[in-house]
Amino acid sequence: MTQSRTHTCGELRQSDAGKSVKLVGWMENFREVGSNLGFVVMRDFYGKTQVVAETEELVKTFKAITKESTISVEGTVRERSSKNENMATGEIEIVPTKVEVLGKCRHAELPFEINRSREADEMARLKYRYLDLRNPEVKNNIVMRSKVVAALRKAMMDHNFMEITTPILTASSPEGARDYLVPARKHPGKFYALPQAPQQFKQLLMVSGIDRYFQIAPCFRDEDARGDRSPGEFYQLDMEMAFATQEDVFAVCEDVLPPIFAEYGTYDIASEAPFKRIPYLESMERYGSDKPDLRIDLHVEDVTEVLADTGFGPFATKDEEGNDTAVCIKAIAIDNFSESRKFIDKTIDEVEVQAGNKPYWFRVDENGEIVGGISKFVKPVEEQVKSALGLENNTLVVVTAGKKLAAQKTAGVVVKTFGAKVPGHMDKERYEFCWIVDFPMYELGEESGELEFCHNPFSMPSGGLETLLKAERGEIDPLTITADQYDLVCNGVELSSGAVRNHDPEIMVKAFEMVRLGEDDVKAKFPAMYNAFTYGAPPHAGIAPGVDRMVMLLAGEDSIREIIPFPMNKNAQDIMMSAPSEVTQAQLDELHIAIVNTEE
Repeated sequence: MTQSRTHTCGELRQSDAGKSVKLVGWMENFREVGSNLGFVVMRDFYGKTQVVAETEELVKTFKAITKESTISVEGTVRERSSKNENMATGEIEIVPTKVEVLGKCRHAELPFEINRSREADEMARLKYRYLDLRNPEVKNNIVMRSKVVAALRKAMMDHNFMEITTPILTASSPEGARDYLVPARKHPGKFYALPQAPQQFKQLLMVSGIDRYFQIAPCFRDEDARGDRSPGEFYQLDMEMAFATQEDVFAVCEDVLPPIFAEYGTYDIASEAPFKRIPYLESMERYGSDKPDLRIDLHVEDVTEVLADTGFGPFATKDEEGNDTAVCIKAIAIDNFSESRKFIDKTIDEVEVQAGNKPYWFRVDENGEIVGGISKFVKPVEEQVKSALGLENNTLVVVTAGKKLAAQKTAGVVVKTFGAKVPGHMDKERYEFCWIVDFPMYELGEESGELEFCHNPFSMPSGGLETLLKAERGEIDPLTITADQYDLVCNGVELSSGAVRNHDPEIMVKAFEMVRLGEDDVKAKFPAMYNAFTYGAPPHAGIAPGVDRMVMLLAGEDSIREIIPFPMNKNAQDIMMSAPSEVTQAQLDELHIAIVNTEE
């Protein structure tokens, strides 16, 4: 060990009895038994050790030290008469000969009890994150994160990928989220942007002749927080491969990820290669989501033909003015259902809050009768409904309705919410991977009503230029064009998006022409990439699994903030560092920036 100690607080065992040692760490607790007996728990990064004070002088010494002060203890190791099986060092204790305070905690009252910090208010945890991280449960997530990143890095290098760091200060690019802008002092009125992802740079590396690239890349997006997304910044295992296809990317991911999940995961069972592949449209129809949780055995069925125009308003195909409602009706059958009416109503309300769309329900009771909820509208078509859904007794049926996408998404929330809460429908303790493939290249914009890119505009359209030309000639519907794009999903969490890239300038321009943008627009928005592709670009493909989400799944956490060393709060504030913060007028003047009060 270093000169400051001979051993760590998690190292000593019964075989060390009789040794003279020196430990350093935090005084977690002092329990006074009498005037000449007390017990101290010392904690460092590696574990905990008990120290016993058996003289009045030592009891007074420890009693005077505030909890969470850093101390040094020199003494002799001896076997404990009463073992503590809950501590790795529970067979021994230290009888001290010298005690020294190295760093005094000057607060008699702590913001929270260290070992129970996860029960504290989140704002307090974030403000005093350096204390929160002393909790072994919290610290262990950060330790796991470090090990996972190291394992990912080694695995990528073993697959002949080269680690290359790409710029943090770059140009603003329309990639879907808001940029974080950085004023350029030497260029008044101009701004750098923090990269939303290294997308363009990694594709330029392929043009440069790099065969396999990766990095643990920081990405910056000014977007709102949620359980599986941290505001501000996040990290991803960014990778790109030259002369590669979708199959090459899948092979690498299916080789790299399962061993890491097997070694570090909370659960022992994980999907083996090859992962299940589900076309996007099928995923939306069957699971109501493009992020299906395959641990749940519930699925969605279309019952529009059976339930439309049964007298229930939301199922009507015409509105009061006689206009076509384009109603779509989906149903989820939950068998072996024995929960109460109160449970149904509460869970239905949860779904409505999450989906923004109200679901409906009815039951098939133990006698085969349709009861409850909207049963009076279903009974006239009872036999058709039972046949369409294969209903058995003691089955709850939750029904969603609306425009197709709304009905699908609400059904997806039903599947995840009821699947997780109704016993017997979710095998929670496992990792289920799948690929979502064949994403639509285009969609009709909700506001414009015109053709727009559905996801990544730089994905290669399936079939290449010929497919786009067929659409241009009217031989096929542009909405039927799929992209060589794919998402990696695990337990209902999207770990990554990736694609075979559109590396051909001619195909790229034609793809943009479909959404009313010409070659000049492409050159203006993406000058470096477009110009580079004119110099002979190799076919290439890539993906970027999110490190934060991956570690969140491995740790079995519901919130991504639990696995980030210094996370922001939901409002993208670092309350520990008071960021974002105001700056001086001199700094603003130097950057040629004026603050405008919009409230006035």
